[in-house]
Amino acid sequence: MSEAGIIVKQSAGCRAGCGACCIAPSISSPIPGMPQGKPAGVRCIQLDEQNLCRLFGDASRPAVCANFNFDANICGEHRDQALATLAHLETATG
Repeated sequence: MSEAGIIVKQSAGCRAGCGACCIAPSISSPIPGMPQGKPAGVRCIQLDEQNLCRLFGDASRPAVCANFNFDANICGEHRDQALATLAHLETATG
């Protein structure tokens, strides 16, 4: 979020500062700093203090992350909804 209170978007629809997709799901591919990937519910080491991906737009960002796009049905109206939905999907498909 900027100083003016305007939400800065990382990609179409994505809410900057949400970070749910970097916490809730497991990621089996290597992530810089997490060579074994990460388990579900564990914060990605590349998620900064503002819940922004340090690798956004970088070639070292895992493909699974780069291919995840905002979807209103998954991300909901706010971060808590996104975390809950992604955690549910992880459990249902895990």
